[in-house]
Amino acid sequence: MSSELQSVRTQVQKVIIDEEYQGQRIDNYLINFLKGVPKTLVYRILRKGEVRVNKKRVKAPYRIQAGDEIRIPPVRMAAKDDKPSLPLQQIAFLEDKIIYEDDYFLVLNKPSGMASHGGSGIVVGVIEAFRQLRPNAKSLELVHRLDRPTSGCMVIAKRRSALRSLQEQLREKKMNKRYHCLVRSDWPADRKTVKAPLLRFLTRSGERMVKVSDEGKPSETRFRVLKHYPNANLMEAAPLTGRTHQIRVHCQHVGFPIAGDDKYGREQFNQTMEQKGLKRLFLHAAKLEFNHPADERRVSFEADYDPQLLQVLERLEK
Repeated sequence: MSSELQSVRTQVQKVIIDEEYQGQRIDNYLINFLKGVPKTLVYRILRKGEVRVNKKRVKAPYRIQAGDEIRIPPVRMAAKDDKPSLPLQQIAFLEDKIIYEDDYFLVLNKPSGMASHGGSGIVVGVIEAFRQLRPNAKSLELVHRLDRPTSGCMVIAKRRSALRSLQEQLREKKMNKRYHCLVRSDWPADRKTVKAPLLRFLTRSGERMVKVSDEGKPSETRFRVLKHYPNANLMEAAPLTGRTHQIRVHCQHVGFPIAGDDKYGREQFNQTMEQKGLKRLFLHAAKLEFNHPADERRVSFEADYDPQLLQVLERLEK
């Protein structure tokens, strides 16, 4: 029998909720707890009253509390396939990319070319790699994502409470992000903000792209010139919204696409920068600032350029 058809019937389970899950909806908790069980089944056992919290029936919106005892009825779960993995020696280098780590989160200088997560033909991304490197860490989750070609600061939560706090800061714009990007020279001195709604779409070939469209979501990025070079400007970009490919498309929209951008760039400028040694997108998450989820103190992290970006800037200087 194939792994897709295999299933395992669980026994009655009783779970005591700890503080990590305080305030989470019972349906979301069960969907995560019962991996391999269809969502329709989760909602069915809730609707039929088979799930009990402190011996009482609850509905899907119920928010669980620390100390709650949840009785979960027997359910049929899909057999777990082996998780995709890579030899440890191929991902061990990521340990050297850690900028900061404590009991609540870690900040990583993500390398260009590595996806944030697996999927669409990518076996292992950053989060899968760290789950493999840290098999005893059960709550590792991405707080946010970076495009595959983008390097720099990325946060991984190590506790559910930290994940909730950091994602809330993202939504409420309390987390400040600063990116560095390289564009062609002559960026207008008065161009400090780009406001243009962004719409995601699929090309005929199935490629995911983003364009400026009145039908899109409101998007805003603030820019400032960090350094002038003979043929290019090094820019700081501060996205006030978090849309897919936001900085890349906003730069393209005003006529200054980012160097090395194979989706939204200009071929001639890309070729000129390639002659300087650039073989990747010059977009780097340089700085990240937010409130620590444990005590609300403001913390700030910076990610160094990789050798290729440094070499390009040195050649532009000359």
